[in-house]
Amino acid sequence: MTLDRRGLLATGLALALGGCAGRGGVSLVAGPGGEAAGLEALKAVTAGPAGLTIRVASSGCARKEDFAFYVDRTGVPPTIAFARKRLETCHAATPGEAALSFTYQELGVAERGRLAVLNPLAANP
Repeated sequence: MTLDRRGLLATGLALALGGCAGRGGVSLVAGPGGEAAGLEALKAVTAGPAGLTIRVASSGCARKEDFAFYVDRTGVPPTIAFARKRLETCHAATPGEAALSFTYQELGVAERGRLAVLNPLAANP
């Protein structure tokens, strides 16, 4: 699936309107265009004082360890992408969401400045 400029702009706008800009000194912005295939569709992403929290669809057992991230520090702003390493095999009575937090230190990015998250936003039903 290719994330076109309009989708990428909508993602960045949704992130900014979601109250994530400026928290903890990090502003989330739309990243450059490119392939989104294989990246987890996020329900939400927020920048807090200690790091990023992503909300993902979960059937009941999503854990932080089930996700990999890639950070490209060569561009301005740095970009980050999240992907699942393994599929969930459990099935909760009511599937929902999981909130997974990653500190800026473990992501290897500064606690100040801008950061582009390349994952698409999932459509909310």
